[in-house]
Amino acid sequence: MRRLIQIAAIAAAMMMMMAGGLAFAESAFPEKPVHIFVPYAPGGGVDVLARTLGDAVSRQWGQSIVIENRPGAGGVVASQALASATPDGYTLIVVASGHATNPFLYPKLPYDTFKNFTPISLLASSANILLVRADSPFKTLSDVIAQAKTKPGGLSFGHSGNGTSTHLAGELLKSLAKIDIEAIPYKGGAPAINDLLGGQIPMSFNNGPESVGQLEAGTLRALAVTTASRAPFLPNVPTIGEIVPGYELEVWWGLLGPGGMPPDLVARISQDFVAALNTDAVKQRLTRLGATPIGSTPQAFDAKIHADYEKWGPIITAGGIKAE
Repeated sequence: MRRLIQIAAIAAAMMMMMAGGLAFAESAFPEKPVHIFVPYAPGGGVDVLARTLGDAVSRQWGQSIVIENRPGAGGVVASQALASATPDGYTLIVVASGHATNPFLYPKLPYDTFKNFTPISLLASSANILLVRADSPFKTLSDVIAQAKTKPGGLSFGHSGNGTSTHLAGELLKSLAKIDIEAIPYKGGAPAINDLLGGQIPMSFNNGPESVGQLEAGTLRALAVTTASRAPFLPNVPTIGEIVPGYELEVWWGLLGPGGMPPDLVARISQDFVAALNTDAVKQRLTRLGATPIGSTPQAFDAKIHADYEKWGPIITAGGIKAE
């Protein structure tokens, strides 16, 4: 009996030591640089948001946050890399709204949109903007619609990839305004803006953070925004809904980790990113860039992904929209 008691005591002591070690490991996070994947090209809205928050959170942690741009396939390339990463918090991703709609665009995704990811926080949202060059003959959205009806198929618009919010913005306009304009996909919003500036396309849908610089410089002009209300950073620009009744769309961005992350670690990372979003410096920068800081619980972000999956899935399916 004494021998059994000794063995039990030793086992209990070992368990306490292991628990203490795990608790220490968690409290010490992060002990090395954290990598955040960005599924789009440098200079786009997701990239700007990730770098802004990465700088703020790295100062909190006293540890580097490395931003890795991995564009391709509407975010699938970066998401696949994250899905196969170790769920220890050292590899994360900032995704856009298209994460919720990719299952309808790519029938054979190399991951499960829900099972292979851990929602951490909904970070921010923004209006998408219908942009033209400053010297464009289109002065209003009504001009675009009139031209499209006069010459069906004669106009095109750029967007950041099939199934992204900027693509859906154009498709929704086509549907509700009953016009025919060609959608031109790019590997991110910044390349679309470059071609718009170069005159390769007559207009483009882009989100706020990737557009504000050109708008302020006067090289591009905003015709309309996609949200239900006018954007705070563009108060004089009408909503599409003011011209096309029933139109409403916003883009959001959120932070995900690989599936199976420990709940305590998820809560810690979520709290730290929300704290960064609530600092004056980050709020001012994002607001200046046309984004509205949010910061949510992991549960609220999970609900948002499911809600967009349910909302846009039938629309994408009905429109026959597929990834290229």
